[in-house]
Amino acid sequence: MKTELFKEENLIKSGSANLQKGIETVGGKIYLTNKRLVFESHNFNVQSGKTEIKLIDINSLEFSWTKLFGLIPLIPNSLSVLTKDNKNLNFALSNRTMWKEEIEKAKNSSNN
Repeated sequence: MKTELFKEENLIKSGSANLQKGIETVGGKIYLTNKRLVFESHNFNVQSGKTEIKLIDINSLEFSWTKLFGLIPLIPNSLSVLTKDNKNLNFALSNRTMWKEEIEKAKNSSNN
């Protein structure tokens, strides 16, 4: 993980993922901490960079489909992260059920 952790922030889970950005599916790594969800793209993507979502800003998590060109449903292997400011980020990843459970658990723990 290239992103620096904040004080009292701990890494919970990491794995490979793709983030749907328009017609491009951006490859990279996803990290769950006790404070946020971080996606770091591989450098060779057209749309590279980092995406961070504070757990407190997550409104809901839903299972979704990876889409070809952002339109045509291909595979039901994505997790949509809906934020309080109405952003919808779709992550294609392995074992989306486990990711959803871990994110919800971390979010609930951070609210206490």
